[in-house]
Amino acid sequence: MTSSSDPAAEGHHPLVGQPHSEDEEGSVAEAEAEAAEISTPEQPLGTVGKRLDRRSPFFIGMAATAGVAVTYGLIQLLAGAEQILVLVGLALFLAIGLEPAVSWLVNHRFPRWLAVTTVFVVAFAALGGFLAAAIPVIVEQATALVNQAPGYLRQAQDHNTFLGRLNERFHLQQAIESAVTSGDGLTSGVLGAGKAVFNVVTDGLILVVLTIYFVADLPRIRATMYRLIPHSRRPRAILIGDDIFAKVGGYVLGNLAVSVIAGVLTLVWLLSFGVPYAALLAIAVAVLDLVPVIGSVIGGALIALVALTVSLPVFFATVGFALVYRVVEDYLLVPRIIGNALKVPALVTVVAVLLGGALLGVVGALVAIPVAAAILLLLEQVLYPRLDTA
Repeated sequence: MTSSSDPAAEGHHPLVGQPHSEDEEGSVAEAEAEAAEISTPEQPLGTVGKRLDRRSPFFIGMAATAGVAVTYGLIQLLAGAEQILVLVGLALFLAIGLEPAVSWLVNHRFPRWLAVTTVFVVAFAALGGFLAAAIPVIVEQATALVNQAPGYLRQAQDHNTFLGRLNERFHLQQAIESAVTSGDGLTSGVLGAGKAVFNVVTDGLILVVLTIYFVADLPRIRATMYRLIPHSRRPRAILIGDDIFAKVGGYVLGNLAVSVIAGVLTLVWLLSFGVPYAALLAIAVAVLDLVPVIGSVIGGALIALVALTVSLPVFFATVGFALVYRVVEDYLLVPRIIGNALKVPALVTVVAVLLGGALLGVVGALVAIPVAAAILLLLEQVLYPRLDTA
């Protein structure tokens, strides 16, 4: 039982009413007296006071200062974690791209965990089979390229050969030597290459693990994203968001299929004309073709340069092949395989790829077109209707 002399039982705060020093301001004493009056057994700390005046200069200044500080901190955080954030974004992009295959299996009465496992087992099996067949050929052709390098060097130094005349005019040998010996010498180049390979392997493993987790938990991630949208706008946001997911998924799988076709056709062409390092070049073309717009151009220039070592007619024929394939890819393969789902104008495609490449390199160029398609969809469905009725 509480004693009658307990200050809390009488509705007073224990520290209220204590003696004050002589120099204590009277305003504080008045506030303490008022505090003693509003402290009750039901509400020992008194009732909630009025809200601060958000229009006061002090409050506006503090809010602005805090906003600047938080924004600066977020920018520094994003800059420091740029590499990890790029991997997370790319993993989410790949997960959305694999979701159509997982959804197809789920619709055919597969449990989701079994559908995800099946998709990744098939993907790893295909990748493993490809590497098992390609690595020996790549190693063999890379070794042959190294062995043939002195011969190419002699041709480049011989002014009577076509390659030598090109070297004399465009100084190809000096450019290659400066690129190889840049930095602190050969040792730094070897160490840099080893570090680059290690980083690529590490980032690849992290990317695979993140992609697996994202694919397995994509329905929950999707639901969480939609929960962040107000309830009144959520149904329309679901329709728009699912349409964006479908565009990204169709683009990823379609772009992969187009790249495989590019690699196979390039391999057939190079083998038909006896161009050396056919398998190595075909794989390079397939990988480069993943990058929209500029990837196929770089791949075509690469195989044309190697074809130049065979003969001048083979060089011109290979250039023609690269140009014809580019037209076939742009006007036949891409519309049929990827379809018109993205509906991104050609100018927007080029600008998006250039901006994506400038901001995030190859990763930015890879995701530029579906991101541009998503932005155009949001403009058409959200911004333009509001502007038309404003």
